[in-house]
This record gives sequence, C-alpha cells and structure tokens, in this order.
Amino acid sequence: MTTFVDRVVLNVSAGDGGNGCVSVHREKFKPLGGPDGGDGGRGGDVVLLVDPSTTTLLDYHHTPHRRATSGRPGQGGNRSGADGVDMVLPVPSGTVVKAADGEVIADLVGAGTRYVAARGGRGGLGNSALASSRRRAPGFALLGEPGDALELVLELKTVADVALVGFPSAGKSSLVAALSAARPKIADYPFTTLVPNLGVVEAGEVRFTVADVPGLIPGASEGKGLGLEFLRHVERCSVLVHVIDAATIEPGRDPVTDLDVIEAELSAYGGLGDRPRIVALNKADVPDAREIAEMVRPDLEARGLAVFVISAVTHEGLRELAFAMAGRVLRAREADAEPEVARIVLRPPAVDDTGFAVRKEGERFLVEGTKPTRWVRQTDFSNDEAVGYLADRLARLGVEDALLEAGARPGDAVVIGEGERAVVFDWEPTLRAGAELLHGPRGTDLRLDGH
Repeated sequence: MTTFVDRVVLNVSAGDGGNGCVSVHREKFKPLGGPDGGDGGRGGDVVLLVDPSTTTLLDYHHTPHRRATSGRPGQGGNRSGADGVDMVLPVPSGTVVKAADGEVIADLVGAGTRYVAARGGRGGLGNSALASSRRRAPGFALLGEPGDALELVLELKTVADVALVGFPSAGKSSLVAALSAARPKIADYPFTTLVPNLGVVEAGEVRFTVADVPGLIPGASEGKGLGLEFLRHVERCSVLVHVIDAATIEPGRDPVTDLDVIEAELSAYGGLGDRPRIVALNKADVPDAREIAEMVRPDLEARGLAVFVISAVTHEGLRELAFAMAGRVLRAREADAEPEVARIVLRPPAVDDTGFAVRKEGERFLVEGTKPTRWVRQTDFSNDEAVGYLADRLARLGVEDALLEAGARPGDAVVIGEGERAVVFDWEPTLRAGAELLHGPRGTDLRLDGH
C-alpha cells in the first residue's frame, strides 16, 4: 500500500565540472604545434519538476540523497568533455522548497513548473582556451568547479479549493465520497483518515476540488494528534467548510463548542483568518442530531456563517452545500484573477563595486567574493604556473591593493573561499610562479619560436 509522505529532508548534490586538459598539438615535422587541450564539461543540475502523476514525497523519504553526474574532462585535439546529465526529480504540485534554516526558496505549483535546486559546476578551461598573445604555451588548465551541495526541506501543501475541517469521525471522508467520485477509507473509529483525500466536485458549471483534512483535536496546532502534520494542507484552500457531528454523544461536545475549538486551532496556526467559512451540520439522518442542528442553526447564522443541515448518508442538503461552496470558490478565483501591476526590484551594484571584500579576522585576512572564490576552486595548486596565473588574476582584480589597505604584511595568512574548500596561504605581494624555467615570461615557451 502506498504511504503518504508530505515532508522530507532531501540532500542534493549537483555534478562537478570536468577539468580542462593540458595538451600540445604534435604532428610530423611539427612536434610543438601549440596548445590544444579542450575544456571540461559542465556538471549536471538537480532539477525539481512538478509532475501531475506524483502525489507524495515517499521516494525521497526512502532515498534522501540525490546526485547528478559530473562533466567529463577535456581532451587533446581541442575536444571538450561531455556535459553531465541533469537529475530531474518529480514532485507533486504544491511542494514548498525550504532551506535547512526554514527560509522558503521556491513554491512549486502547476504541472511543468521547474526549479533548479542545485547547479552543476562549470567545466575548467583547457590550455588552448587560456592561450593568448602573451601566454602562447600555457602549461596548465583550470579545474572544474564543484557543483552545489545542500540540504533542502520539501513540504507538500495540498492544492485544493475547499478544505473540510473538523473533529475525527465528523463525517468528512463520507462527505467527500458523497460529493465526488473519490473513495476514501471510511470507518467508525477516530483517525481513520491518515492522509488528505481529494475529490473533484461539479456544481453547475463550476468544477472544484475538495480536500478532506485528517481530524483535528484540541491542541492540534501545538502538535497533538495528527493536526499539526496536516494543517499545512489547509493553507492553499480558498474556502473552509466546518463539518460538525451533530449526533455526537461525547461529554463536553456540541456543535457550537466543536466549531469554537476548531476555530481556535486554526487561529493558533495562523494565516487562515481571511478564508470564507461554511458550516455543515452533518448526520441529519439521526433524529436527535436533526433536532440539535435546527436548535443551534440560528446561533451560528447570527455569527454571519452560512449553515447547512446535511447527511452524507442520505445526501440530504448536499446539493445546496455544493452550490454554496461553488459560489465562494468562484468569487475567490475571480479575486485571484485580478491583474496586478508587476513589480521588478532592480539592485544594480555600486559604481565602485569590485566584486570582493577584504576583512581582518584575528590574525588572518579573509578575501570574500564570487570571483576570488571561483578562481581558487579552479586552480591546480600542484602546478606552479597555475598558481602564478591565479596570482595575476587576483592582482588585476585589485585584491593585493585591498590587502595592503587592510594592513596585511608579507607573510600574513590570507584565506580565500568558504568552509572546507577554503585555501589558506602566506601572502607575498610579489608572488611569482616558478614557471620561468626558460627565462621567458610566464606562459611562454621558447621552443615554440620558429615553429
């Protein structure tokens, strides 16, 4: 039997970019024909895609670690490496993507909606792409960038027009079955419904969906019973229908008290105060229940509520209830369809924005910024020429000048990057790579002259 899962912690890792290739073209009578190392391939992305055939997050509960393939390294002959394959993860409509700290990143609603959860790393440039008039024979290539790796929280919030809320065994599942073609599990014991059930209802020309939310009890908003787990499924519904058991014989319970208790839980959960309410006094097929329903009906109507006395068993009052729900759903859709003026927030960088910042932390100097961090990740520190190329890039960006202004002295520790991928080195303002083995400028090879 399929298990319903509406919240999972998902660990996604995009593919790493392939490394660039160091190669020199060789052919007869031309052993050093110039660099021809190809670029590495891009790493695959991890993409979340709304799939109408997916109704649960169960797959990610069992296998929470997902990784896309990495790009292939470049090859000689200017052959670029193949790109990694994207990993596409199907999710139900209504899936909310959150960061580990609870920040909402994306809200996926509608078939075909895509969100790139983790981007693959860019492939490193081969030595052919690094060649220039000043660097005719690069003896190094750039490494591929690592792909994003992060922890996400996926929460499913049911996409429905109407939510049926109420105590356990109030008859919500029976009402869904009576109004639609849905066939949820129905039994005469509390908490029979363990998952939200959806049904499609037609009233005149209006077609809408109804969600049967598992029974709520006092304290549901604080985690008691199953309420806290499923209150999130009420958030997207535009109309709330209180299904009240008018035939209950439990002490301390009556229709008015039940309504007040459920409203208190909805209020404690928050964000539902603006939804229109309808009250359905169920089980009118029981003589005593009908009498109680007719007795409390004036009090509930005095609160401005639309009240219907119904029976999910005999279908009494269901037509009137369905048309009332349809009317409110239609008004909600018309309100949502009102055109809004698009607002685009532009945040251009400052004119003097260099794209990095230097700050002192204890005895170390931290260099923060997208470019320096990316360049460090691309550098093969086992290759002196590659290290020298990094030093040149940082100097052109203005990092050395910024370090001097921050008070750095030769030999001070400088950190570039974040976390485990950070690189720490002793700073020397005039750092040069040991690539001038033939007494020429870095990136040149005197053997190429005349060839």
